[in-house]
Amino acid sequence: MAALTISAKEEKRLKGLGLLNNKGTDNFSARIITINGKITAEQMRGISEAAEKYGNGMVTFTTRLSIEVQGIPYDKLDEFQKDIANYGLKIGGTGSKIRPVTSCKGTVCHYGLIDTFALSEEIHHRFFEGYGDVRLPHKFKIAVGGCPNNCVKPNLNDVGIIGQMVPVYEEDLCKGCKKCKVEDVCPVNAPKVVNGKMQIDENICIHCGRCVGNCRFDAIKTGNQGYKIYIGGRWGKQISIGRELDKVFFDKEEALDAIEKTILLYKEQGKTGERFSQTIERLGFDTVQKQIIS
Repeated sequence: MAALTISAKEEKRLKGLGLLNNKGTDNFSARIITINGKITAEQMRGISEAAEKYGNGMVTFTTRLSIEVQGIPYDKLDEFQKDIANYGLKIGGTGSKIRPVTSCKGTVCHYGLIDTFALSEEIHHRFFEGYGDVRLPHKFKIAVGGCPNNCVKPNLNDVGIIGQMVPVYEEDLCKGCKKCKVEDVCPVNAPKVVNGKMQIDENICIHCGRCVGNCRFDAIKTGNQGYKIYIGGRWGKQISIGRELDKVFFDKEEALDAIEKTILLYKEQGKTGERFSQTIERLGFDTVQKQIIS
């Protein structure tokens, strides 16, 4: 293993571009942005060929759904970047700014309530790319989940957005069945038949949409699609569970605007080196939420 010969300053510069030094060598891992963890078969072939041509033939995947090609010599970094650019790919995803967006497969998942791939791609272009040159107090992570199963852990990100299906309950149509099918399908036991009528406990309901269409008398025939937003999540040496904003957003643009307000609030009121969860703790959740929702 050859000893490291490049300067610490150059190593830092390259890290800011998405090129991470392989410990103790002059080789690097190039972090390729996938937008939301989804790439084409052609892009996959291009990455594989570049890994063999410039690197050590190994490809790894990050927890942020990016792809790293390992073992690229320092003098081959520019050639590598030009090569993958032919496939519409580029490197990045480091530094005190918005990090690559993660998404679950809600678009094609049986439980998915929203088009997670489309939404996360929109967030990628609007915030990851649009705010690419904006310096923040610390890194800022965004995750998109298709339903309350939370597979991509939205509440452990600085901002997490989760698909919702809020049931529309027409109580007049409820027959108070002794064996209520809606009650049976609910995973959190929110609906209960009380005094001949089903009641839904909103303090328990997670808006997963499982109940929609399951009443044989159409008491819950439809639901309203929406978005729940969590703020202040964090995973690592110090853990913070994100808190949900009090409202469910039924308009996508309003939800995206709330994310933008969150980013700007953090930029303007966060202190250097402070994670967003710490900013919220210092300012107070109610104060932060008021600014985001107002």
